[in-house]
Amino acid sequence: MMGKTAIVKIMERAAGRPVQIGERVWCKVDLASARDFGGANCVLQFEKEMGVEARVWDPDKVAYTFDLQAPSHSEKVSNNQKIIRKFAKRQGIRHLFDINHGIGQHVMLEAGLIKPGDVVLGTDSHMNLLGAVGAFATGVGNSDVAAAYINGTSWFRIPETMKILVTGKFQRGVCMRDLLTKMVGGLGAGGMDYLAVEFVGETIHNASLAERITLCSMVTEMSGKVPLIMPDGPVLDWLVERAGDEVLERVKSLSADPDAEYCKVLEYDVSDLEPMASCPDAPDHVKPVAQVAGILVDQVHIGSCSNGRYEDIKAAHAVLMAGGGKVSPTCRTIITPSTTEVQMQCVKEGLVFDFLAAGVVFTNPTCALCTAEHYGALPAGDVGVATNNRNFIGKVGKGSHTYLLSPMAAMATAIRGCIT
Repeated sequence: MMGKTAIVKIMERAAGRPVQIGERVWCKVDLASARDFGGANCVLQFEKEMGVEARVWDPDKVAYTFDLQAPSHSEKVSNNQKIIRKFAKRQGIRHLFDINHGIGQHVMLEAGLIKPGDVVLGTDSHMNLLGAVGAFATGVGNSDVAAAYINGTSWFRIPETMKILVTGKFQRGVCMRDLLTKMVGGLGAGGMDYLAVEFVGETIHNASLAERITLCSMVTEMSGKVPLIMPDGPVLDWLVERAGDEVLERVKSLSADPDAEYCKVLEYDVSDLEPMASCPDAPDHVKPVAQVAGILVDQVHIGSCSNGRYEDIKAAHAVLMAGGGKVSPTCRTIITPSTTEVQMQCVKEGLVFDFLAAGVVFTNPTCALCTAEHYGALPAGDVGVATNNRNFIGKVGKGSHTYLLSPMAAMATAIRGCIT
């Protein structure tokens, strides 16, 4: 009998029984989360179906994060946020992360709400980046979240698992973002269709939490169901400090067996990797940055759930200072930290002063320019560079086009005013 993959072990824990790949099973939900975008609809649907006096199954397993517009700049979003606040107060839901916290997945990680093996629902298509600490997190519709409020369950089909082995050490100026961009370009938008993906190897073992988040954040763009990296090293220590000693037992019991069977095994050596770019207008339209260098850029945005951690911003800062400490006057440059904790670290270490002196707009923590719903939307005809996970046409402004780069290449671009 073959060993089990991590996702099978996680699903068995959640279902309370043995499971088979391809089987549809009901699972216990450890956390049902919703954003200000979609969260109000979850509340209204739950109350419509169950009545305004109905109680959620466990208020400590429900969370709300305000990160799309924080603070709101439209009455509609303000009203939605108010609906959520009132519902949370009525229900005794303590985990309401209001406008002063940041991107939901990151905030919940920092708050110790996410453990390896947890089943986490959320109204965000990139919830699965929480696989960076071994959680089975998935973006679902409002109805699925509202249904989970009733008795804390949801159903899934057990996916097959792809294994990706990563070896080697990045050259200077190359980083995890370039690896995942290469993966997206090679595998394409459907290359991980409803698969769990285990990332292993020396490069992953040596990766920081920020790097693991970056890697996992783009699995959605390849149609993957969930990425999984079991915590180890400093990442494990960080998670235990936040989420408790239970994490240690979870890692031990839920890690894949040595003889687990995979539907596909891929290997990447990053030693010779060069900076990569996702070109307009799709994440899998990938070329080396060298092939698009020189294209004039109107705006650069560094941030998002993919590259908004302190390490990402610190890397951009190093490039800025090496490049003279000023951005091009022809290129609007915006940096958005992922959370208030990240923001405070940037302030404490003096990075924010240097950014402001350089002509950079350093914002409060939000999802920011992943969509045109935030300040800084691009006008028609403008070209942008971003560290976001998507660059579909019109996503940050109708008629605009966006290149996706690493934080280092994005800042180099901001300094020169053209892709660099």
